[in-house]
Amino acid sequence: MEIICIESINSTHLFLCEQIRSGKITKNTALYALEQTQGIGSRENSWQSSKGNLHLSFCLKEENLPKDLPLASVSIYFAYLIKEILADKGSKIWLKWPNDLYLDDKKAGGVMSTKISDFIIGGVGLNITFAPENRALCDIKISIENLVKEFIKKLEKKILWKNIFSKYMLEFEKSRHFSIHYEGKIFSLKDACLYQDGSILLDNKRVYSLR
Repeated sequence: MEIICIESINSTHLFLCEQIRSGKITKNTALYALEQTQGIGSRENSWQSSKGNLHLSFCLKEENLPKDLPLASVSIYFAYLIKEILADKGSKIWLKWPNDLYLDDKKAGGVMSTKISDFIIGGVGLNITFAPENRALCDIKISIENLVKEFIKKLEKKILWKNIFSKYMLEFEKSRHFSIHYEGKIFSLKDACLYQDGSILLDNKRVYSLR
């Protein structure tokens, strides 16, 4: 996968999506910016960030994903890979369902995904040097360049979903202390049932990754 670093951009995600739609990007590509001015977060909200934080977007052909990975759970998959890299370096950051990176009870980052044609586009944001009010900073010092390279390397290994999910099942228990926004309402995850494909049963509805 080609890795591109740029100094500043409004949104790595929007730029990558536009390049794919216009046919300018035709192969697996990762793009990270040292500064992002109009990032996108959960539920199409803006992602407030600053220079020095991780702003990464990447695209890969659906055929290059693990064969057993449900498309509805690619955000969980991508987020858990990031979480594992950070954990191996001593971080206590954990993955709150479905794709938010938390330190204790505050959000430190998140993952989003979408599909355009035969590409899956993923985006990762992580507070490394700056965190807005009521948000957390990554608890370890890490080079953005190295984090991106390690993530892409791990992604290209195509680790099976069943191996990721078996570990995520334990991680999910931490999410039970939290709530999520769904269809304009707030739901507690206390009694949510987690399924093999990463979805949960919530208020008698099967709910998949929220972005």
